[in-house]
Amino acid sequence: MNETLDFKLKNLPDSPGVYQMKSGGELIYVGKAVNLKNRVRQYFQRMADHTPKVRAMVEKIDDFDIILCDTELEALILECNLIKRHKPFYNILLKDDKQYPYIRADLAQDYPRFEFARRAEKDGARYFGPYFGATVARDVLALLHKIFPLRNCKLDLHFGAAPPRGFRPCLRAQIGLCLAPCMGTVMLGQYEELTAQALDFLSGKQADLVLRLREQMQGAAAAMEFERAAALRDRIAAVEAAMEKQKALVVEGDDADILCALPDGGDLLVQVLFQRGGKVLGAERFTMERAAQEEDEGLTMFLLQHYAEAPFIPREILLDRDLPDQTVLEQLFSEQKGARVYLRAPKRGEKAKMVALARKNAEEETRKRTELFARQQGRTIGAAKELAAAIGLDAFPRRIEGYDISNTQGTNSVASMVVMLNGQAANREYRHFKIKTVVGPNDFASMAEVISRRFTRGERERLEALENGAEPAGFADLPELVLIDGGPEQLQYALQALHSVPMERYPAMFGLAKRFEEIYLPGREDPIRLDHHSEALRLIQRLRDEAHRFAITHHKKLRGKAATRSRLESVPGVGPARRRALLTHFSNMDALSRASVDELCAAPGMTRPSAQAVYDAFHREGGAQPQP
Repeated sequence: MNETLDFKLKNLPDSPGVYQMKSGGELIYVGKAVNLKNRVRQYFQRMADHTPKVRAMVEKIDDFDIILCDTELEALILECNLIKRHKPFYNILLKDDKQYPYIRADLAQDYPRFEFARRAEKDGARYFGPYFGATVARDVLALLHKIFPLRNCKLDLHFGAAPPRGFRPCLRAQIGLCLAPCMGTVMLGQYEELTAQALDFLSGKQADLVLRLREQMQGAAAAMEFERAAALRDRIAAVEAAMEKQKALVVEGDDADILCALPDGGDLLVQVLFQRGGKVLGAERFTMERAAQEEDEGLTMFLLQHYAEAPFIPREILLDRDLPDQTVLEQLFSEQKGARVYLRAPKRGEKAKMVALARKNAEEETRKRTELFARQQGRTIGAAKELAAAIGLDAFPRRIEGYDISNTQGTNSVASMVVMLNGQAANREYRHFKIKTVVGPNDFASMAEVISRRFTRGERERLEALENGAEPAGFADLPELVLIDGGPEQLQYALQALHSVPMERYPAMFGLAKRFEEIYLPGREDPIRLDHHSEALRLIQRLRDEAHRFAITHHKKLRGKAATRSRLESVPGVGPARRRALLTHFSNMDALSRASVDELCAAPGMTRPSAQAVYDAFHREGGAQPQP
């Protein structure tokens, strides 16, 4: 403990507020307290009573700041805002930061329109949702416009305004899917009635809506308005069909969210059931990072972060436990909603059964995640360990690299280096090599060149990183195991190139022959054949196939560039500078070959005659005529 920290601890006030823990000037944790003096001092007392996470944090703290508040509620709000803004490492953060879409209806317009909205704003409009995904929201919106002939255009319409001269309604209006208020022929009352029906549809009041529509249909039939009666009949059928499919959560009424929290590895899984109008209409799961050992704090932080700016908070939030900050959370959410919100942990009755249902769902999800994690471990780290045992490695190969060569009759020769870290593809570590010293189709010599270049550079950068006290990265991060695509001959060339590089530690190397999927090891005449169902074989097959794909892709790109460059070289008036400008200006060769004369002129240094010449060169075979 430094002098500054000791002084601040001795002079803490007996007041509610927020404390900000720092390490090297960086904010690493934000917390709130009813009594700052008691709460902050607890971190530095009886360290053995703290969780490993808290002990690790306290060891890094070299300073802290406090902000005094008048009430615990103010401290809670400030804590939430600071966490959201700074995202400190040791705070429990909501991992699934999702935005659920809504359907918006601006009833202040003369002719309201229903539209898709990414979030609900406090703008006076009515919002329906959230929906579980944009696809669901758009499907409901499409169904709404199919059932109710309301406008979906963005025209600024006012009742009684005549359309401009020559104005024509859209296609939806022409085929009867919109009443076309843009034409000024729709009575405002008629449109308001349809809007009210659409609002009932989205609000979950479909049963009442069907009853009213039936009455209107019978009235139309009695008045012998058979076309209107048939239209109402079709609307009733569509509403009834949608009643079983619609998954909207209505942002009003006596609703409830039911929450349960369970440890899931090192994280905390929060299961939420959405109950609307007495029915469970949906469920969602969220993950609070690094909160498995702090379930109460994790659930509290979830409530804060999930409902902090939510446009809708249900009247009741049912929990699987009582929380220390439950009263102040109730106060915060009630102020935010503008009506009383209850946080309860029911112990019996129907509400307790709903919490038990949430727990059952959470337990099923954690079981699935555990099984999935075990399978993934078997395919990655487990497979790498199995491979290490099969080829006689003493330790688990954290980094495995695979190499392949690609060329066309010795031209545009390239090599690929693909990487697996802990048994998983590390795409950012992939590298291409353009063969520089080998002439002709000699894959053996090409592989030797690549291995020599890679490890010469890697060892040099590793030593530089050690001298500077930096962590080896990129080429400096040397592998424990190297895969060569090929049999014993390819392996021998690569091994000789490897050992020609002075290194402190040489990685193990093996070859994989594709015909029988045999593993060849240096100094061993007989190959190793792994079981075709083994995860180790599948892992090295994935690595080999990825190296091949990566090499082929780059080779095709170079070959296309070479072909284009060759064609450009024959174009009169296009020299090296203009060729470079064209190849730089266009994103790829296809774009260059499809470009118009005007688009070619946009490249730096191009004139219209030279652009026309390039255009003709690419379109001559197709019989294209010069552009005017």
